Amino acid sequence: MSLTAMHWIDGALYEGHGTREMPILNPASGTSTGQLCLADGADVDAAVASAAAAFPAWRDTSLARRTSVLFAFRELLNERKGQLAEIITREHGKVLSDAMGEVARGQEVVEFACGAPHLLKGSFTANASTRVDAQSIRQPVGPVAIIAPFNFPAMVPMWFFPLALAAGNSVILKPSEKAPSASLWMAELWKEAALPDGVFNVLQGDRVAVDGLLDHPSVRAVSFVGSTPVARYVYERGTAAGKRVQALGGAKNHMVVLPDADIESAADAAVGAGFGSAGQRCMAISVVVTVGDVADEFVGKLKERMARLVIGDGMSDSDMGPVISAESRDRAVSYIGAGVAQGASLEVDGRDVSPKGDADGYWVGPTLFDHVTPEMTIYQDEIFAPVLAVVRVSTYEEAVKIVNDNPYGNGVAIFTKNGGAARRFQTEIEVGMVGVNVPIPVPMAYYSFGGWKASLFGDTHAHGMDGIHFFTRQKTVTTRWLDPSEQHGVDLGFPADTVTGVA
Repeated sequence: MSLTAMHWIDGALYEGHGTREMPILNPASGTSTGQLCLADGADVDAAVASAAAAFPAWRDTSLARRTSVLFAFRELLNERKGQLAEIITREHGKVLSDAMGEVARGQEVVEFACGAPHLLKGSFTANASTRVDAQSIRQPVGPVAIIAPFNFPAMVPMWFFPLALAAGNSVILKPSEKAPSASLWMAELWKEAALPDGVFNVLQGDRVAVDGLLDHPSVRAVSFVGSTPVARYVYERGTAAGKRVQALGGAKNHMVVLPDADIESAADAAVGAGFGSAGQRCMAISVVVTVGDVADEFVGKLKERMARLVIGDGMSDSDMGPVISAESRDRAVSYIGAGVAQGASLEVDGRDVSPKGDADGYWVGPTLFDHVTPEMTIYQDEIFAPVLAVVRVSTYEEAVKIVNDNPYGNGVAIFTKNGGAARRFQTEIEVGMVGVNVPIPVPMAYYSFGGWKASLFGDTHAHGMDGIHFFTRQKTVTTRWLDPSEQHGVDLGFPADTVTGVA
């Protein structure tokens, strides 16, 4: 089936003015399933104009009404989540069960946003000074842009737009050009849920669209998830244009295995977290740090499990699908070659994969390196492919130093039976999200997602209360109503707790 993926502006498909197109590819076969319209400057202006025009009425819509729309979206999504998962699998390549999990995790944020009346409550103090009341309120920022990556075409946008909409903002979503269709499916669902036209828009495109949103004066805030170089660029360009920006960057996530860990459980976790979604998760484990004499046994357990993995089309009975593109495949293969050349021990070679699927798909099999050191490029760089590196150290302190010296600080895990060691680790480690016997510590929707160091630009994380704060501005109101018996007069003194002043 061939399709043309267009923009969604003002509540309908929008063909746009841009003349550039690119193919939409199925990574499991390498074949084109349609064409994607890429935005030009006029399309950016149209999307932002639609969001700006819709914003005042949506801002002034009651919280009860806004919440009812979110509830309707939640119910429709729950009924049809299988459809969305199939779209994700066809364009991303992840297996269908993984795509279903993605939708479920995104839906958690929708459900959290349904509590907007409580989340957006302000505060009130009566008689803060004599006959003076004080209150704080939270108000939406205006039209906001969400720039999403290919690896989670549904979940990552849902980290942001439910809270943005609940707070009264209008949205322009710019999905990855590699996985554009999920965004249109969700736009149609919002329409069915009775979201007013123009409140949710989809702008398809590449850097032209991104730069247009970053520069447009009517866009008030930008949420971004992607690689660290692009996250830094988005943050710097967006803030230079006076916008509020949260830019989540790349990762090199470590899993520390202490000598007392349950080795079977830890091996299961490392394989699942390292090779799920073909390693194309920002929270994927790409480095295992073994402490003490556990390394030989642990590597053996990894190889046993990896040998049983079935690689193939995500729509079939497979454990792991392809990587997203030919470029990603070739990049991964190049890193594997570099690891061998730099002296790492290649225990399982993903270049020799025999997939259960079309030979022209973008296949890289699970790959395992042992005896990796921090000087090697397979350790230093975010490969974003199913390549797992084992680093051997002698002590807990060495393991902590390895993690803390890394420029990224997105996620980390420790596997141990020692509560004291785990408690010490979660305190000493310089990483934003920590798992204890949990390999992928992605927080629940009511907590916030975000890393440290080069994994986050800006000081606000995604979803949870950080999300509410990002998509709203706080306003403080001080009120005094004159009593008919009060005496009038000018007082040049600094306001204090008097009848005519403010504390």
